[in-house]
Amino acid sequence: MDTPKIPGPRDEGERQVLEKLMAIRDQLQLRKLDRTTYVRTQDVMVLYNQTIEQVRILSEIRNGKPVEENQVDRIVDSVFQLLSLFFMTIGRNNEAPAAYALTSTIKRLLDHLTESNLFSAQDLESMSDTLEHLSEIVHNSASTKPAPFLEALIAQRIDRCRASLSNLQRKIEDIAEPLRPTADKLISILRQMAVINTKSKFSPAEIHKRESELREIGESRKDGQFVDENGNVLKGSENISGLLERCLDYTKIILEKNGQFPDKWRSIYDVLVGIRNELDRLSLTQAWSLRETDLYDYQRQLDRIDESRVNGNWLDEQGRPAELYVQRTLLYLIRRSYGYIYHLMISSEPVSEALLPIYNQLQTLKRCLVEVKNSGGVTSVRELYPYSMKLHSIDNMRVDGKFMVGEDIPEGQGSVAELLAECFDLNYELRVDAEAADTPEVQTPELQSEA
Repeated sequence: MDTPKIPGPRDEGERQVLEKLMAIRDQLQLRKLDRTTYVRTQDVMVLYNQTIEQVRILSEIRNGKPVEENQVDRIVDSVFQLLSLFFMTIGRNNEAPAAYALTSTIKRLLDHLTESNLFSAQDLESMSDTLEHLSEIVHNSASTKPAPFLEALIAQRIDRCRASLSNLQRKIEDIAEPLRPTADKLISILRQMAVINTKSKFSPAEIHKRESELREIGESRKDGQFVDENGNVLKGSENISGLLERCLDYTKIILEKNGQFPDKWRSIYDVLVGIRNELDRLSLTQAWSLRETDLYDYQRQLDRIDESRVNGNWLDEQGRPAELYVQRTLLYLIRRSYGYIYHLMISSEPVSEALLPIYNQLQTLKRCLVEVKNSGGVTSVRELYPYSMKLHSIDNMRVDGKFMVGEDIPEGQGSVAELLAECFDLNYELRVDAEAADTPEVQTPELQSEA
């Protein structure tokens, strides 16, 4: 919607749909910004149903007609993206609409991995597992039954992601098994250097250390090739040698630039560093400070900057492409930020933000109890009083077995109840062990006579 490249709709019916969808998006944006109250399920579902109705009308208008992408398609994507994050916020993570935003982020990450040709098996494993989980959600979600086209849309997005993933997995298979740890090590070093390069200040010694590691890997070759213990050239040796040279070239560029970023690209750089740093902070404080809808603005900023490239690079005011150092640095920041967003989404708990304070307290209690158990338990029951009191105070908050907020019963009751039960069980086990340790052993007659 923010780019003039996308034309407006020509059909009057589509224009009406556009207006109504924009009104829905505005309501979602306003609700996203409101921090005075938690997001209620019923508010989200009203807007979700209105969106489904408008998309149904759009499908009828376009039925059997050739379609060119216009602003309606963009607004549909924006609204579904927001709704998807709202579904996470209200704790309905295991329903089809919640999968929409994740598929968008996974697709971005896969496109960037394909473009850079820099990835490890671990990078792909997580996304493969997530896609499997999303596929199960889409096919089992009751919420999409009134809107089968949404189920089909998300299923298509998952299939596209799987196709990209398969292409990348084949490239991993083109590297001999013994050589894959070396490939992973080189990718890790390259990413470490990218992190160092975007620090406000860094010591050249940090880069020299990685350079030494790279030269050590290079010296493990025989006649410029990676070979097995029998001297046979390993499959993928040429590609890994190319990656090694790429890493060595990057060390020279970083040392030469010494953190000095060209002024004409500084504005984009500062925005991306700011997004990366803010997402990094959220990843550390997620349980207490993140509302999933906050991710929407970061996504859209990243999307705009990413899509402003021409043939993979950014152009200055004179139409000249950015130099390699600028391009690599900006792309690293974009990819890192998308990676944070992905991590924050898959870490989202299926609990409404209204119940998150209770859920987070129980998570902390559980961690403490597990730590106490792993360190040998307690010496007396009295040591468990603070945990017991806290657990009972939380348990007493329930009304007819439910955690209520006003008249509402927020989503995630099962998750909170299960976690509470786990904490009670841990507390009980520790109490039993403490009581057993406190009970004096009864001396046998033989021992008594000896005494």
